This record gives sequence, C-alpha cells and structure tokens, in this order.
Amino acid sequence: MTSEIQLRLGGMTCAACAVRIEKVLNRQAGVTAEVNFATETAHIMRSDPTITADALIATISRAGFTAELASTPAATENNERWPLLIAALLSLPLMGSMFSPDHAELLPRWVQMLLATPVQFILGRRFYRGAFFALKNGGANMDALVALGTTMAYGFSAAVTLLGLHNQHIYFEASAMIITLVLAGKWLESRAKKKTSGAISELLKLQPKTARVETTDGLIDLPINQLKPGDIVIVRHGEVIPVDGLVIEGQAAVDESMLTGESLPVEKTIASKVFAATKNSSGMLKIRASSVGSKTQLAEIVRLVAHAQGSKAPIQRLADQVSGIFVPIVAAIAVLTFIGSFWYWNSGVTALIHAIAVLVIACPCALGLATPTAISVGIGRAAQQGILFRNATALEHAGKIDMLVVDKTGTLTTGQARVVEIISLHSDISKEDLLQLAASLEQGSEHPLARAILKANTQPLLPISDFIAVPGQGVMGKLSDGSEIKVGIPSWAGEMPEKNTQPHTLVSIAKNGVLLGQLSLADTLRASSVEAVKRLQVMGIEVVMLTGDQPATAAAIAKASGIHQYQALMRPQDKAAFIQQETKVVAMVGDGVNDAPALAAAQISFAMGAGSDVAIEAADIMLLHNDLLAVSDAIMLSRATIKKIRQNLFFAFFYNALGIPLAAIGMLNPVLAGAAMALSSVSVVSNSLLLRRWKSQP
Repeated sequence: MTSEIQLRLGGMTCAACAVRIEKVLNRQAGVTAEVNFATETAHIMRSDPTITADALIATISRAGFTAELASTPAATENNERWPLLIAALLSLPLMGSMFSPDHAELLPRWVQMLLATPVQFILGRRFYRGAFFALKNGGANMDALVALGTTMAYGFSAAVTLLGLHNQHIYFEASAMIITLVLAGKWLESRAKKKTSGAISELLKLQPKTARVETTDGLIDLPINQLKPGDIVIVRHGEVIPVDGLVIEGQAAVDESMLTGESLPVEKTIASKVFAATKNSSGMLKIRASSVGSKTQLAEIVRLVAHAQGSKAPIQRLADQVSGIFVPIVAAIAVLTFIGSFWYWNSGVTALIHAIAVLVIACPCALGLATPTAISVGIGRAAQQGILFRNATALEHAGKIDMLVVDKTGTLTTGQARVVEIISLHSDISKEDLLQLAASLEQGSEHPLARAILKANTQPLLPISDFIAVPGQGVMGKLSDGSEIKVGIPSWAGEMPEKNTQPHTLVSIAKNGVLLGQLSLADTLRASSVEAVKRLQVMGIEVVMLTGDQPATAAAIAKASGIHQYQALMRPQDKAAFIQQETKVVAMVGDGVNDAPALAAAQISFAMGAGSDVAIEAADIMLLHNDLLAVSDAIMLSRATIKKIRQNLFFAFFYNALGIPLAAIGMLNPVLAGAAMALSSVSVVSNSLLLRRWKSQP
C-alpha cells in the first residue's frame, strides 16, 4: 500500500538542483519522487511505511537543501532584499571603469579589492555552498557556474593587484556585478514565482476568520478553528459563509463565483447546500454546519490545486533531461572557449574573460522554469473558473482531445426531470400506488431520475430490504412481504406491450418478474448545451452522445443540442467499450455512477461537480458548476497553457543557443552576460503570468 508525503523545499537555485534532489530521493528503495522547481515542492510516494518523513528530510539535507512537511506552517522567509542592496552598494562604485575609455580605473586597486571581497565571499557564499554540495553529490548546477566564473575574475584581479602587475587590467567590477545581478535576478524570480501560485493564497483569503454561532446563551462570535459540525451559524446580508452546511431557515441569493466561476447568484432556501467562502448577496441564512475547517469544499479545492500545481507534465521531461546534463556541457564549452580564444587572440586575459562570460550566461534556470510556472498559473486560473485539474498531465492532455463523449442525463440535460405520465397495467394497483412503489425503491439511488420520482411521490415510502443498484439498469429490492421489486430501464425491468415513441425517458416497475406499469419522465436540455456543443465542434472536437435512454429520447436530445452522432440503450460497459475501441484522443464527461467505467476508460475524463462521488473520483478534471461550457473552457485553457510552455521553452533554448556563442566570441562581456542570465528567468516567469489574464471566450 502506497502513501503520499508532500515536502516544501528550500535552497534550490536552478532546475539542476530539482533534478538532483529527485535523483537522491529516487535512490531510496520504495520511493518515487517528483520535485517541482517552480513551486519548490517534492511530491513523494512511498511503498514502504517504515520510510518516515524525517528520514526523507535528512536525505535532502545531506544533499545540501532544506525540507519540511508541506502541512506545517511555512517558515519565515529570509529577506533577500538586504543582501541584494548591500551587494549593489558595494558594486556600483566599481562600475565606473566599465564605462570609462580603455577600461580606465577610477578607484585605486586596493579600494576595488576591498569593495569586491565581501561581495565575492560573504554575499556570494551561497553560490560556493551550493556548488560544493552539487559537486559532492556528483552533479553541477547554476551555483557552480556562477562560483567558477566569478572566482576566475576575482582571482585573476586579486593576483594582478597583489603582485603589482600594473600593465594588466583587473576585473573586480565583473565578479562583483555578476553576483549582484544574479542576486537581483533570483529576487525578482522569487517574487514572480510567488505570483504563479497566487490562486491558492487568494482562495485561502476568502474564508472569514470568525463565525456568528447560535448558542443557548445567544449569538457569539467564534474563531473558525473552534467551530464543530452541527453548530448553527447565522450569516447576514453581505457576509461570507464560514462553513459547508445546510440551510435550516431563511432565504438568500448566494454568490458562488469564487468557487465555481459562475457569475449569477444562486438562490438558497431551506435544505439547500451552502459552501464556505461563498458570499450572501441578499437575505439572511441560518445554517447547520456539516463540514468545518480543513473538511470544507474550499479546503479540498486548495489541497487539490496545490497538489496539481506541484505535479509534472509530460512535456517537462525534455527540460529535466537537458537540465541534468547542461552544466557539465557548459563547463566543457567554457574550456574550449578559453583554448580557442587564447589561440586566436594570443591573450590569456582575453581568453579568461570569454570563458567567464560563457559560464555566467549559461544558466539552466529559464529552462527549468519554462514548464512548471505555466502549469502553476494555468491550474490556478482554472480553479478560479471552477475547473479543477487533478494533475499537470490532465492539463496537458486536455488540449489534445479529438472526440468528446457525453452522457445525456445531468450532462446535456439539467437532470431535473419530472414525471409526466404514469401508466398502470393492472386495475388492482392505482397510479399513486405504482408511483409509491417506484419511489420506495429509488430512495436508495442517487440518479437524477430517482430524485424526480421521489419528488413526484406524495405517499409514505415503504420499507425496502436487500436493496441493490445495478449501474446502467436500475434498482431492485424486496418489500416486507418478500416480494421482489425492480425499477429501471424497460429492457431490464420489463417492456410494455406497445412501444412508446415519445421523446420521454421511460422507467418500468416490475413485481416478482411481472410488469406492473411504467413512468414517463421528461428532462429539459440545459440552456448552455447547444452553445457548448457548437463551440466544441468549432474547436475541431467531435461530440458523441452515449445514453442508456430510449432511442426516441436520445434522438430528440441529440437533435436539439446539435449532436450528429449518438447511441441509445448503452450500458456502462458499452460506453467504456465504445471509448476503448476509438483510435482518437477521447474524453468523457458524465455525472453518474453508471458513467464511472467510461470515465475510467477515456484518456481524459470530466465530472460534473454535482455528480456522484464515484464519478468525481474517476475523473481527471472536475467541473464545479454543471455546465458543459466549462469543458470547452478547460480545453481552451489547456491549449493556452501548452502554448505558453512552448513559448517559454523556445525562449529558453533560443537564449542559450544565441547567448553562449556570442559570449564565446567575445561579443558579451561577463557583466552583460550576468544581466542577460538574470533577466532570462524573469522573462520566462513573466510570460507565464500572462495566463492570469486568460478569459473564457464568449
């Protein structure tokens, strides 16, 4: 049995660090780890329960990094601004020689050395430490490149100064400014990375800190963490609901846009479900809490989004592979640059400067940030729209869908059917008794049609034993006299003598194998279904409806919604078989228990938020509001995210493909190389952040 551990990491400076931590963890028997550089998290699956979190944290610590359980409060972050400001103050006086003719020195050399030394060995200590642990563990990272490049510039300048070689130039400004620029780049990168996961912090801010609770002593305000299931909470106009629960008194319009993306308020009355972090737009509600704190839907969404943002997409594999070997290759290029420059210019100083520029400009940070930052922003933006991706793989694959298989009831239709006709075949059983019998059986079912039958019934429900739900067929059970009752589709429970050609859903009722009668139910098409189908077809996606309903009903709904391909009388296994035999990339959207096999069979699966727990567990993507338009939104957001990833990867590869040769031939001095390296990471993250502006197309 596998279990999951989520760790928060510290000390990573580039994608090579993430690759190294992943390798160190995966060397442990029974451990499978994924490390995300952008979110600075490690998602670990362990098959051996004796492997503790403390042991994994110790393993990471030996590799030169810090780690703590993600469930613990985040430690206070070190303020990186002061080291950056101090480095800048010490480095700026050295910049004069860079812009003076013939590299003229405006400050005495001993002053330059005095200014550069603390930058190199105190403020730059982090790079030496990172390089040490990287080399100790048989790898190399950005720290190694920065430490090697700046040490060469500083060491050469220090030797020239101490030996009094006045005919040689010194490059203290290069070593100091490179470190300062790298620190600036990491600070800007860190700030930008925090914005990529801003969706989680925004969600957490939604929940109020206190709740007004009704007690025997009157109304009191309690902190959220002191609430318990069963507490009675009062929410007035304009206030935010603090718990998940049921309305027991009052009526109000509730704004659920922060959870579902749905802009219109939802009317809530007695017995309506309400959720934490939604806002009471009008009226007053008295709510009995069912879930509080970490058990609310908001908390579950936060956990799901955090997990998805920390997961890896398949498209990231190339970047990880390149990052793992990138630094040694760059070091080799730097050596070749030194040799080639020395041969061509016959100058050791020139060759040294060119080699330093190669080392500094070649940083794998942009490459490592290209995919995870876009994934993090995309998943966060989707959550704000009421679309929850289970992981990064689901986000990537959603954009590749060729065919979408949809269920009818509760997906294309509202699922709020009503009984329009009751047909009794026996004179000794009235229509009311037939409806009572069907409702008594359906009280154990969660199907939308069961709710319609229960709503239509006005008589007391009969006791039922040995209840069995047969997915895609119906329900069966026994009355108190031992009679076996079946309620379900006609082909299973019993066919009528005359075929019904009306576009209604038919439910048969049989007793001990004898057909007693039939119920005719009408369901209505969702207002958005026609637009959703049209939008999907314009996107090049073939929409197919598979339903267990009668051919006449299926034909009517397919025609009304604009679907050209459909099949009726489909059992759950038939739907799954249809999907499995397709060669296209097939997605499935459904909401019922009978949809679970098809959802599991599809490459990508969507579950309506109001659907069954089984359907939601089987799905890759959950839609918090019951609207097929959300499927097209999820697909478009997936495509937009993948487009950003490709842009980022292109920029990262192009940057290094152009920057390294320019540095090698002396067209970039080390300081400009350092600035370019710092800005490359920031530009990649900033490009990903543009996804925060993504909006659903009308």
